[in-house]
Amino acid sequence: MTARPPATMHGRPPDSLADVLERVLDRGVVIVGDIVISVLDIELLTLKVRLLIASADTAQKMGIDWWTRDPFLNASAGDLELENQELRGRLAELERRLGIEGPSR
Repeated sequence: MTARPPATMHGRPPDSLADVLERVLDRGVVIVGDIVISVLDIELLTLKVRLLIASADTAQKMGIDWWTRDPFLNASAGDLELENQELRGRLAELERRLGIEGPSR
């Protein structure tokens, strides 16, 4: 006879940690909070905390995919950064030749 976990009030065994983690990553969880530091009713610092816990697939379905453009996490994003720098240099050279002032950076 195998030991079964005790049933909850609803008559079913509790979910395992793996089940809970799978459900969280599949649907995502958002944790939001604000931390305010004040002295004598003078607000000195406000930290807004926004935390999303989800799988990469779930995040992409939500339109969140910043890691695809981060050169530290994606090798092809680094190529885009190099190409961007090269194009900026070429544009600056053309502006210099034409006597056009580009935007200050």
